[in-house]
Amino acid sequence: MGVYQGNDFKKISGGLKGSYKDKRKFEMGEAPSETKLHSEDIKEKVRTLGGNIKIKLKYAAYANLLNPSDNTYKKVKILEVLEVPANREYARRGIIVKGAKIRTEAGEAIVTSRPGQDGIINAILIQK
Repeated sequence: MGVYQGNDFKKISGGLKGSYKDKRKFEMGEAPSETKLHSEDIKEKVRTLGGNIKIKLKYAAYANLLNPSDNTYKKVKILEVLEVPANREYARRGIIVKGAKIRTEAGEAIVTSRPGQDGIINAILIQK
């Protein structure tokens, strides 16, 4: 079963209250790709509207970490998901989304990218 992304809420005033429009294939969405912790990065290519391609990160092991003190990026291994403000259950299940606080080899960081949409994890190191 697909996830419908179209608009079902057109106001009908008077007359029979039937559907004003049929559902179309291009309005069909997908379930969210919940990026989980794994031993390696695994990506998936998805065709989107207009023939474009979206790369979804299904499993993640590494993050591009920005150190704000010297403005350098470094590829580091993700050790665990500490907390996710969007959904408390995500941290327990090890799912990474934007805004999640993760523990890496270099320290704690906050995810700034959308792994399910961008196909990569960018994070900023938290200064203590």
